[in-house]
Amino acid sequence: MKSIAIIPARGGSKRLPQKNTKLIGGIPLLAHSILYAKANSEIIDEVYVSTNDLEIKQVALEFGARVIDRPEAISGDFEPTITALKHVLENIDSADVENVILLQPTNPLRPEDLLKETYKIYKKQNCNSLFTVSRNHNKLGKIADNKFVPYNYKIGQRSQDIDPLFFENGLLYITKARLILENIIISEEALPIEIDHIFANIDIDTQEDFGYAEYLYNKHIKL
Repeated sequence: MKSIAIIPARGGSKRLPQKNTKLIGGIPLLAHSILYAKANSEIIDEVYVSTNDLEIKQVALEFGARVIDRPEAISGDFEPTITALKHVLENIDSADVENVILLQPTNPLRPEDLLKETYKIYKKQNCNSLFTVSRNHNKLGKIADNKFVPYNYKIGQRSQDIDPLFFENGLLYITKARLILENIIISEEALPIEIDHIFANIDIDTQEDFGYAEYLYNKHIKL
């Protein structure tokens, strides 16, 4: 049984046009996730990019990924990621695909051993899905009737005493292929893996996000 990586990379971004082909460290944003998958070939048997964009397709092929052409009908701004993943499985010979590793191109920088470590846990605990999270250290609240209502703390409470909340950081997802075909990425039994790493703060949607990713690349990866 195989494990495959799927990288969903549609064209047509409104807030940061052509973001998946913009260069970080001299290579396209998308290519960082492809190369990460290729560097983990002992786990990942095949790398697929799902896209509706010709330029993205060319980049994917150049860096050694297989491309699944995504129909425009499932390439809209509000289309969920699961649609692209399911479309890939339905358009390849997936009978022997057991695990799907989702790598989002908007999270281009990942700790080097992240997949090796999480995949080992995934197999050892016989998970049906796993995803990475990070702790949010902020004092959060809601605004109701023009008043701030604390959500995860009491006014005056020290930050270190707040019950921890976590956010889905998007660095890595591992899911059984059979769940993807049932429209599920994160199951109710999914195992959250806490990641305390600066790369977990990257999620590129704007030029400011992109600039921050470039800064971290130059500081932590570029030789």
